[in-house]
Amino acid sequence: MTTLIKRSRRTDTPTERQGRDEEEAELKDRVTDEEEGGDSKQLRLTLMEEVLLLGLKDKEGYTSFWNDSISSGLRGAVLIELALRGRIHLQPQGMKKRKLSDRTVLLKSDAPTGDVLLDEALKHIKNTEPTETVASWIDLLTGETWNPLKMHFQMTQVRERLAKSLVEKGVLTTGKQNFLLFDMTTHPLVNEKEKERLLQRLQASLLERWTNDPQRLPRRTLALLVLTHGADVLERSLTTLPDDLYETATQRASDLLEGNADQQGANVTNPAEEVIWAVLNAFNRS
Repeated sequence: MTTLIKRSRRTDTPTERQGRDEEEAELKDRVTDEEEGGDSKQLRLTLMEEVLLLGLKDKEGYTSFWNDSISSGLRGAVLIELALRGRIHLQPQGMKKRKLSDRTVLLKSDAPTGDVLLDEALKHIKNTEPTETVASWIDLLTGETWNPLKMHFQMTQVRERLAKSLVEKGVLTTGKQNFLLFDMTTHPLVNEKEKERLLQRLQASLLERWTNDPQRLPRRTLALLVLTHGADVLERSLTTLPDDLYETATQRASDLLEGNADQQGANVTNPAEEVIWAVLNAFNRS
């Protein structure tokens, strides 16, 4: 008679369990956001990939040489994506009612996300003491610091790595273009439907799905509005609209994104939304 040996079952640590629960909650939010956009079976892109996709010229396959904001926009996207996945949150307000700009980023879970860029930033945040504010992290991850001891925080080749990911997902392809003195790798658009879907979701949030209340916007849509504003690609994303709708959308975007981020942040209870408003606050102060 053969005796069956019961295998020991691995028990998740509290950190891993918390990370998994947050991932599931974020996935539900993402599906809700996509369903409101009209399609829940589409490719799932990270916020960083969405911002880069909106910033790339379709045929040329590179971002505008005059846009010096997209780098910080992508780093802000990293922070918000980490917050949406339950990995980071802001320091509690406490009795002093600290402003968003004064509250530092704290680690909530160090469970790996499976995304190389996110895990790289998460490792930096985990190993940094004293803690840094959102604005400081955007600068550090971009490499905008005069402190040689903090230069190692810079995330390098972010656009290239995101473009490679979008190539693997079938959204972009890879090419080369000659610019007299040098050759540059480019990533032209091949999946026009994916970018059109993204543009429609962004535009709809300021038009037919406009609520005049940021708290009623799906979190990922609010995040995308904030990030495209910070990366200086929002206006470009609205240029396909007719003149009257363009004026309406840009005015609503201005009212939402150029207002008092501290005041908006004080009205939310979700930790991820606090990070979204803190990122907007950092963009508007830079």
